[in-house]
Amino acid sequence: MIDLVLPCLDEAAALPGVLERVPAGVRPIVVDNGSADGSAELAARLGASVVSCAQRGYGAACHAGLSAATAEYVAFCDCDGSLDPADVPRLAAPIIEGRYDLVLGARRTTTLSAWPVHARVANRVLAHRVRSLTGVRIRDLGPLRVARREDLLELGQRDRRSGYPLETVLLAARAGWRIDSVDVHYAPRTGRSKVTGTVRGTLQAVKDMSAVMAR
Repeated sequence: MIDLVLPCLDEAAALPGVLERVPAGVRPIVVDNGSADGSAELAARLGASVVSCAQRGYGAACHAGLSAATAEYVAFCDCDGSLDPADVPRLAAPIIEGRYDLVLGARRTTTLSAWPVHARVANRVLAHRVRSLTGVRIRDLGPLRVARREDLLELGQRDRRSGYPLETVLLAARAGWRIDSVDVHYAPRTGRSKVTGTVRGTLQAVKDMSAVMAR
């Protein structure tokens, strides 16, 4: 069994499509981060486990989901329909087989509009900085990732904003984890992005991640 953490803020339009693509052997945990569109209630009706996270922030929602997870392996995925939960077993396989400790989904766009240029460039720059700092050759700091639950809990992530995925990678590299990237399809999200869909959101994400690197 794999627990799939789905941070959620007003994603009622995307939730049905996301949850119907969750494969057998994967339990969806929707972490509601203050939705006003009925996302939490909809997720519960669709059969997902629902966790409420009062502290706003992507990292806060991720960590609340990690804390609520009980499976040996935990995956994280955006809840906006841009990524396919069906990819989770494929990312988890190298960890279950003992070849890697953390596997990241490297996004490959299905259309040019799926990933705005400003967000793509920012991600590429950050990935390069991570390689320079750690020697780990990652291609993406994307939101789809898998690792063992106990290992993740021991990392001690402190960031509760957009820097959470980056902090996970940096702490994992420091701990000597074996890290790999696997290509995954990245489609246009359902609805409007709250982070990388806007220049302002991307700049805030870069600010959060720069703060993580500075620490």
